[in-house]
Amino acid sequence: MKSQRQPAPGTAHAAQDSAHIGAQLSAHPGAEPSVTTLDRLPVRAMATIRQVRTAGHDGGALKRRLMELGFVPGERVQVLRKVFFGHGPLAVRVGTSTFAMRKLESSLIEVVLA
Repeated sequence: MKSQRQPAPGTAHAAQDSAHIGAQLSAHPGAEPSVTTLDRLPVRAMATIRQVRTAGHDGGALKRRLMELGFVPGERVQVLRKVFFGHGPLAVRVGTSTFAMRKLESSLIEVVLA
């Protein structure tokens, strides 16, 4: 008798969340499917950093600082919590570190839904 392998705890739920989130993100007209900025990423969604953009007014200082903190292309990132209905800071995990980020910083980080 063959035994069916059960998925690891939480992985089935995470896969369903990712599929649902991907559908939400691709519903925006003109947007590439599953590409967004970190500030628009739903809570609990996993994504991969695609690029960090320059703020424009600071000569690239903010981009350099974000990259020094670990927000580099190819790194996995997750929004843990949004405060004040998405208008306040975000709790974001990159690698093994957790950061509080303002909307300005998180809007500079372009991500691809994992």
